[in-house]
Amino acid sequence: MSGDTALRKQLVKLLISGEAHVDFDKAIAGLPVELRGKVPEGAEHSPWQLLEHMRIALWDILEFSRDEKHTSPEWPTEYWPAEGAPKTTADWDTSVKAYKKLIQGMSDLVSDESIDLFATIPHGDGQTVLREALLVADHNAYHLGQLVMVRKLLGAWD
Repeated sequence: MSGDTALRKQLVKLLISGEAHVDFDKAIAGLPVELRGKVPEGAEHSPWQLLEHMRIALWDILEFSRDEKHTSPEWPTEYWPAEGAPKTTADWDTSVKAYKKLIQGMSDLVSDESIDLFATIPHGDGQTVLREALLVADHNAYHLGQLVMVRKLLGAWD
């Protein structure tokens, strides 16, 4: 296995499985519907706000990485949902499915051997696909940790 192939496999593993931190599926598993929009004392965000922020940021990073015409949302207002809670269970489910599709998209991008992980993204200002993949992994790890803490504060974490 070449070093490049090994790097790609490790990046995908980091993006999907979490490695040294809780993975996405475990972080959201079994969260009661009534707690998805609740902000516990001592926290700034509800589980819904964290989920949506992760989805929006992931979408932005992925689209920036692969589409020169992509325009990023306005920071910080458009990176966080306007609502503190999902309006319906279907909204939560849609966000979860979208996040999973996007993380798979980032994994597919990283796995594509026709893409030079180290090449500067032409429409960026020095970013590479490697840097963007690491940014996604780092951002997700941070907010998954927050999600676990929020769940603990809400009494919804074992």
